[in-house]
Amino acid sequence: MERYVLRREPGAQPTHDFKIDYARVLNPQQYAAVVALQGPVLVVAGAGSGKTRTLVYRVARLVESGVDPARVLLLTFTRKSAGEMLRRASHLLDGRCDKVAGGTFHSFANLVLRRHGELIGVARSATILDRGDAEDVIDIVRAQLGLDKAEKRFPRKQTIASILSMAVNKAVDLPSLIEEEYVHLLDHVDSLESLRRAYGEYKQRQKLLDYDDLLVKLRDLLAQSDAARQRLGQQYRYIMVDEYQDTNRLQAEIVRLLASEHDNVMAVGDDAQSIYAFRGASFRNIMDFPRLFPGTRVIALEENYRSTQAILDATNAIIEKARERYTKRLFTRRGGGDAPLLVATHSEQQQSQFVCQRILELREEGVPLHEIAVLFRSSFHSFDLELELARRDIPFVKRGGFKFVESAHVKDVLAHLRVLANPLDAVSWFRVLRLIDGVGPKTAVELTRDLGTAADPASLLEQARRGNRTEMAALAGLLRRTAEIRSPAEQVQAVTAYYDALLKRTYPDDFPKRQRDLEQFAAIAARFASLENLLADMALEPPGDAIGDGLASDADDEGLLTLSTIHSAKGLEWHSVFLLWALEGRFPSFYNLGKEDEMEEERRLFYVATTRAKEKLYLSYPLNVFDRATGMVLGKPSRFVEDIPEEILRPVLVVEE
Repeated sequence: MERYVLRREPGAQPTHDFKIDYARVLNPQQYAAVVALQGPVLVVAGAGSGKTRTLVYRVARLVESGVDPARVLLLTFTRKSAGEMLRRASHLLDGRCDKVAGGTFHSFANLVLRRHGELIGVARSATILDRGDAEDVIDIVRAQLGLDKAEKRFPRKQTIASILSMAVNKAVDLPSLIEEEYVHLLDHVDSLESLRRAYGEYKQRQKLLDYDDLLVKLRDLLAQSDAARQRLGQQYRYIMVDEYQDTNRLQAEIVRLLASEHDNVMAVGDDAQSIYAFRGASFRNIMDFPRLFPGTRVIALEENYRSTQAILDATNAIIEKARERYTKRLFTRRGGGDAPLLVATHSEQQQSQFVCQRILELREEGVPLHEIAVLFRSSFHSFDLELELARRDIPFVKRGGFKFVESAHVKDVLAHLRVLANPLDAVSWFRVLRLIDGVGPKTAVELTRDLGTAADPASLLEQARRGNRTEMAALAGLLRRTAEIRSPAEQVQAVTAYYDALLKRTYPDDFPKRQRDLEQFAAIAARFASLENLLADMALEPPGDAIGDGLASDADDEGLLTLSTIHSAKGLEWHSVFLLWALEGRFPSFYNLGKEDEMEEERRLFYVATTRAKEKLYLSYPLNVFDRATGMVLGKPSRFVEDIPEEILRPVLVVEE
């Protein structure tokens, strides 16, 4: 076992006077982190290694060593996590731990700016805008610039707020961000840049600060005012930052400036779980911490308290192939456990059937539904499974993204399909007609009434004097074409081809993502023999109803199965975990091939998914999948799976009786 030489902290009480026997209740690596009170420390906390426990005991150790609690600052990403850690520390020691300053970066920035912001021109009376308020201000500025009346449909206020926020958090200029991540909005780049400037000027005139301004202004205060930086450095002599791998560049700058008087910073995080680049988090922050803080002690927490060794062997193999990482190898004293399974199925439908059957078997073995999770890279990866779960009356809750039938664009396509199957469906006609330019609610109601009695709906649409004549004719053409088609897959393809222009106009901010959802819908439709069967399956689980009728009475006793994107599953754990679509081209996605940084994050995402499992882990992929976006047939397991030695991962081929 690795040995650590522990330095006595200046001003610390003798060990025998401590109320808590830290060496007994902590493992050696945790103990080394807890007693390292002086200088910069980076704790690389592997998944399930007791990161929170380490932070809690370090708070207690600082206070018990004679450090004034008011001199300790704990920065986290949620107010709840900071409060919970300090409550636990108080329970361990005494009420002095309640006096430790703890909170989020934003709440801390607000506190500091109220006291010292006037040094850089921030009024004490400045109003803080929440996200909804900021979006409303953007709407006002957009109207003032006349951008709400542009010929080309301008992005919604929510999208504009997200783009402006991302540019700040990634510390990149707006045109570069749009070119890199919002290429479908390139036509609006000049207008968005004008709006960004006007938005900033409006806030300054009205003494307003949005969430991003809090961080920007705190960074500016620390960088521009020596007096404020020195005063804050003296006030907060010991700084701890949780989930450091999730910080953005602004937050890393703030930590560096805040600690410039003493360098007593402990950053806790895991480079292998840095998966939020899409929110502005920077992987470089945790990797560059020793460079920013010379003399950093790096302590790795490697003992895992969550998973079996069999699962850890697989997760270790996945992350060992990362291009850049801190060296650590997770282990557990539990030992043994079932080898993870690599499950190959002949189709997506068979993948869904396997997952459902195995879930039911696990229930029979005594594993409650709330201890089982199905994880996936992208929300649309679970669409087929959701239908199968509904068919088998397995209740579930979905985290991250919409449930399939609740997505507005899927409901739009379904409405077109329903009027093909039943021309008397007034609700679906109303939805279809409202998508046409120039058709308002009143007109849609009148046309729906006429269509319900029309012998030839297509002719009625062509002769209608209301709405955009070209679009009415296009809808009529769709009705005639699809009336001659019997294949549900071809009918869906015809509808989505017609709908594509409406999709881009109705959802201009994120239509590329919605197009991929509809590609998946078309793939699902290919397995149905008739349109009626397809629509019946779509209606099995009404939108918004997360619990199937068959097992609803059991849900209170055993909870719900969890379906979740991997991003939404971080920090959680389950007895049994299924990872869908461990397929090259889907995970990693073809969209990220050739982009080295994105591929590295995909690897970390795969690692996070596999480390959620405590006892059983299933990685599944279909063998024959036609990808419409690339025109390729996919059937090769993910490259991340191929990094796992055969003796660690047990292959299984699903066959039908």
